[in-house]
Amino acid sequence: MAGKRHAPRYRDLRDSVEFERESPAQDGDEGPSTSEPSNYFSGPPSPTSFRRLPRNMNRRPSNPDPPDERTALLAGTSRSRIRIHSSHGSPHLSRNQSYVDSIRSTRHHSRANSWGQRLIHALADRQDASMSESKGSVFPDDRVWYDQFTSTDWVHDSIADAYRVKALRSRKDFWGRVYVLWDGAQGWILSALVGFIVAVLAYAVNISEATAFDYKDGYCTRHWYLSEKECCPLGPCTDWRDWGEVLDGFPFGEKWTDYAVYIVAVITLASLSCLLTLTTKTVVPSAYQLSTLDENLAAPPVPLQGDNETDETSVSPRQAREAPVTPPMIYYSAAGSGVAEVRVILSGFVLHGFLGLKTLVIKSLGLVLSVASGLSLGKEGPYVHIATCVGNIACRVFSKYDRNDAKRREVLSAAAAAGVAVAFGAPLGGVLFGLEEVAYFFPAKTLFRTFFCCITAALTLKFLNPYGTHKIVMFQVRYVVDWEYFELGSFILVGVLGGAAGALFIKASRRWAKTFRKIPAIKTFPLLEVVLVGLVTGLIGYWNVFTKLPVAKLLYNLAAPCDDRDNNLEDLGLCPDTIDEIPPALLSLFVAFLIKGFLTIITFGIKVPAGIYVPSMVVGGLMGRLIGHCVQWSVMAFPEWGIWSNCAKMSPTTCIQPGVYGLIAAGSTMCGVTRLSVTLAVILFELTGSLDYVLPFSLAILIAKWTADAIEPLSIYDLLTEMNSYPFLNNKHKPIFTSDLADIVPRVRKERIIDITNSPVVPASSLRTKLELLHKAGELDGGLPIVRDEILVGLIPAPDLEYALDNLPNEGSGLCLMANVPSIDDSDDGLPDPSDFTPFIDPAPVALDIRSPMDLVYECFVKLGLRYVCVLRDGRYAGMTHKKTFVKYIRELEEKEGNI
Repeated sequence: MAGKRHAPRYRDLRDSVEFERESPAQDGDEGPSTSEPSNYFSGPPSPTSFRRLPRNMNRRPSNPDPPDERTALLAGTSRSRIRIHSSHGSPHLSRNQSYVDSIRSTRHHSRANSWGQRLIHALADRQDASMSESKGSVFPDDRVWYDQFTSTDWVHDSIADAYRVKALRSRKDFWGRVYVLWDGAQGWILSALVGFIVAVLAYAVNISEATAFDYKDGYCTRHWYLSEKECCPLGPCTDWRDWGEVLDGFPFGEKWTDYAVYIVAVITLASLSCLLTLTTKTVVPSAYQLSTLDENLAAPPVPLQGDNETDETSVSPRQAREAPVTPPMIYYSAAGSGVAEVRVILSGFVLHGFLGLKTLVIKSLGLVLSVASGLSLGKEGPYVHIATCVGNIACRVFSKYDRNDAKRREVLSAAAAAGVAVAFGAPLGGVLFGLEEVAYFFPAKTLFRTFFCCITAALTLKFLNPYGTHKIVMFQVRYVVDWEYFELGSFILVGVLGGAAGALFIKASRRWAKTFRKIPAIKTFPLLEVVLVGLVTGLIGYWNVFTKLPVAKLLYNLAAPCDDRDNNLEDLGLCPDTIDEIPPALLSLFVAFLIKGFLTIITFGIKVPAGIYVPSMVVGGLMGRLIGHCVQWSVMAFPEWGIWSNCAKMSPTTCIQPGVYGLIAAGSTMCGVTRLSVTLAVILFELTGSLDYVLPFSLAILIAKWTADAIEPLSIYDLLTEMNSYPFLNNKHKPIFTSDLADIVPRVRKERIIDITNSPVVPASSLRTKLELLHKAGELDGGLPIVRDEILVGLIPAPDLEYALDNLPNEGSGLCLMANVPSIDDSDDGLPDPSDFTPFIDPAPVALDIRSPMDLVYECFVKLGLRYVCVLRDGRYAGMTHKKTFVKYIRELEEKEGNI
């Protein structure tokens, strides 16, 4: 029933329309028609006449489902009643985003019942009640939050924040100025808080995994929680006992018992990590057209849904039931590194629960176990995901960030950078990582706060001293001897080989995934693959002194210069004193290179928390150390050559430092895998602390990137992004356009618009049908243009329309007002009229002429962060193009050009 705000004209008009309507609106019915439109509906909508829905109007009275690991990036308070025709043949399948452990979850996620929200509620800033009144009705404060697998409306969030700031600064009294200062300080407080928590988590993971890693070999009798190095800091001692000694050689003898216990420990730790990861299982219905979310290179690529020209209403129910059934996609939010998904989230894509509290806890615990198992994986990549989870949860402290998705991503960018800062001990590298790899929108203000967050994290980790060396990473090295000019050729060769190795790793990983992981048993039971990988790792990795070491310690030994005073160096035979000692070192390095490369390929993509940064660097470091010793052998074998005669005279083993080659090759291989360039050069500089080697590092990384791009155009994370239907526009690579907007604009169909030419009142059943068709097309975050006499007068976003329809008391026979109606009686009882949809309508959607060049369309989507663009022809509505349609067009264009 209509409220008083539209009495009496709106009520009389609606009654007359109900009298004229003979049957419920069918698909595509644009509502009732009259002989001519009423003249008082012909004017444009007045923004000042809109009313904001009160804060206490919830979508549903309660939320019966408990919070789970898909807790929202942004809070909501409702459950969906949307029904779509799914590919499974069910005519009324509830469009819930995902199902966790077969328990259906809420669609509009809420943190209202979350213990974490209640815990920090006392600290939360809740002064936005008065500010929201000034936001106006064009962008109401109670706008629908973003749904799963949709895109952020950057324009709306920016305008909403502008209204909030304007209202905040309108107060000129003392407390008003205090509130302004407090509002400005919130960003810095969050940055410091995130940096501190990320460092503490990194410290806990580092300490825990170091002790758990040594449990595979034995334990400390003095204190069970000490690692072997902490138990015996000066070398072998009686306090540390191997398992073969503990068991008195039972049952295979001391040597083979150690071997057996080692294999069992590797499998056990890896299996426990996998079992933890499997608790974050999420099933995504096939309607969402996703392929993989956890670095599964074997997943079949799913094309983006464009706006095809066919009329969905022409498909009969029988044809729909006979359509091929696409199985749902299953992913585990704690698996892999999460870097690709973090990058997509920061671009504006919404993945509920991927940055939730459960994911944070499970990934942290699983990371300790997976790294301790000795598998060929690293913890540096997952640090990015863990840090971003911390940033997402910390945003709930302040409503400015909790209620604004665009502002939230400023904090997430800083958090992701802090993850790299604590992983490599490189705060500057962390800032550049955020700028080069993950951040989509990185203004100067965000840059400065990111720098502050990284410095806070690095300082906190420095004081915590996780390695007992007063260094924030284990493989921090110093080179005291400068490089020679004749080594430039060797550095270039290292760059070429490193870039090629990184690109070939991507191809090999995908080939392995498409063959081995296609086996039904492996595909159905992820734990089985983890057990097999752990078994292979234990069997072939135990006997090699290089592969048995932790990846971080191995990288340090490969990159560090030979120094007898360095107690952190292991006796691996990497410091030959004579030329005769070099060939045995080359042989052991080559064998380790083959083993480590193979183990890294089969480990990438298994269902445990795992990073690829340091494992790729270790493989490159083994290769670089090989090249370094070859150069060293050449100088020692031919000391009379004039090009290096002075170098050969240096004692004891010439001026060649094989560790330099190892570190340069490590950076080059990582560049080939991830395509990071400036970030890697700065990280290597921060690891060495030497300005002398900035040029070799930069040169090798530059050559590596060129080489890798020539062999494999996509990085490992670009490949994962391309395999999915993410509406991710690469803002770092702009295609060459030779067309205009008309090439991607579909024809105007009546079921894709709301025509109010004859009447501003539209049946709710017709709007529900249009909304379902929009969802079937994959445009969960799309919208329906509102047209009067072929003139675009507004647009209602699909999430807002769903929200409004869900609040109708009687949707079957209800009518909805889609334009402003002047009221004779302006009395108001304070209650909103649920049938008035005007507060949800955007009266000024972004529109371009159909003849606009495609470059302008690209800039609108990338720079403005739009979800859709309306199209006009000579001032009249001519269609609308969605961001997904534009991304699909760009990918097809790149495929034609041979870039993919």
